[in-house]
Amino acid sequence: MRNRILNSILIFTLLLPFSVGAQNSPAGLGTAETLAQAESAPSSPEAPAEHHESAPVHHESLGGDLPFWSVIPFILILLSIALLPLISHATAHWWENNNNKLLVALALGGVSFGVLLAYNCGEKIYHTMVFDYIPFIILLASLFYISGGIVLKGDIEATPINNTIFLIVGTFLSSFIGTTGASMLMIRPILKTNSERKHVVHTVIFFIFLVSNIGGSLTPLGDPPLFLGYLQGVPFTWTFGLFPEMLLTSVLLLIVYFVWDTVMHKKETKKDIQRDIREQIPIGLEGQVNIIWLLGVVLSVAYINEHYIPAIKHNHYLGFLREGVLVLLILASKFTSDPKLRERNKFTLQPIQEVAYLFIGIFLTMIPALLLLEHHGKELGVTQPWHFFWVTGLFSGVLDNAPTYLTFVSLAKGLLGFTDIHQILADPFGESLLKAISVGAVFMGALTYIGNAPNFMVKSVAEENNVKMPSFGGYVLYSLSLLIPTFILLTFLFFV
Repeated sequence: MRNRILNSILIFTLLLPFSVGAQNSPAGLGTAETLAQAESAPSSPEAPAEHHESAPVHHESLGGDLPFWSVIPFILILLSIALLPLISHATAHWWENNNNKLLVALALGGVSFGVLLAYNCGEKIYHTMVFDYIPFIILLASLFYISGGIVLKGDIEATPINNTIFLIVGTFLSSFIGTTGASMLMIRPILKTNSERKHVVHTVIFFIFLVSNIGGSLTPLGDPPLFLGYLQGVPFTWTFGLFPEMLLTSVLLLIVYFVWDTVMHKKETKKDIQRDIREQIPIGLEGQVNIIWLLGVVLSVAYINEHYIPAIKHNHYLGFLREGVLVLLILASKFTSDPKLRERNKFTLQPIQEVAYLFIGIFLTMIPALLLLEHHGKELGVTQPWHFFWVTGLFSGVLDNAPTYLTFVSLAKGLLGFTDIHQILADPFGESLLKAISVGAVFMGALTYIGNAPNFMVKSVAEENNVKMPSFGGYVLYSLSLLIPTFILLTFLFFV
């Protein structure tokens, strides 16, 4: 099964550029570059009428007449994720099968597909699924598979201080190897360390908050929205300026976690605590060769694009060069790693399959929602930094945070009468809007399981390791009670 999936990814990736060329579409630039080009198209009367040479023609006019009911399939897929595991034992068992998730995703995605075609948005479907979804899944698959071959062996005592150190290390790594890379690298060791304990759910919840989201805010490599800003012209070091927001949020959450875990640790039975102490094994690392391949993924994302390789812009055969390199890195990891390493990690393809299947439906059904947001965003009355922080963040919690980021950057440009990201950076008020958009998109991706792709993958890995994770709604209760008060504090300290 694993070989068939890897081979399918390789073949699909190699064939896509030829398909693109045959249809006279713009060079395949992957998620970040395509979205960046789309954002450069005018979205307001103040914007210039010129387009990037490979941007979709009349992109800004797409979906202007979409009805508001076209978001119903997106609402239904969210309700499916939230409610099907809860309705009954039968529906929960049915939903556990990834093939059934694919069935729901295709059914609801098919409805959106038909509506979008009826309203002349077929080009948007093509670009979303080919240039956004395919690179998105290949990038996640590469980080997921390669990190699965790195074994942080050992089993230290699962004390509150040790668990907190795990979260600190993971949070730091997220800005440099991406939230997905750090999540997949660190989730199995922390689950192994806590395998003797009964109360583990809260640790995974805070892991998603910190490692899968908030920790990725310091560099453009950390989270897709910041990478899009980098491609737009935001300096690489500009995101270092988000350190105060990231530090305060992380420290507050880590303090809450430490207190919470201390209470939960006291609830463990003496038998489990003694077993945890007795079964300690010193920390060690195996599969180090995969660190090289993981670094290769990071460098590929950062440097294989038209900004560093201009030929990509003009030659559609190079359009999926980055994705081809990522697939080669997957294969390099497969053939240079001892298979027993992944067995020891209890590695399976179930988590990445679940993400791939569900996000087919999510990517299709969210197109009407994003188009409506793009055309009606000004009607929201968003004018101040704290407005942008909350509205960008809340939409990022239920939509993909990368296009949401670009939508509100475009809205900020229109509000200020600017046409370029450099104008925003040169204007103090404009820069405050960009900071609010950036923090909102990255931080509030933690609000739901679908706010950021690593969230769902961490959930799946935890469930594979017999951690009973909360439902979609149950997770939202955690995020509302823990994150929203923190974000309210951030609002008054940084965005008012």
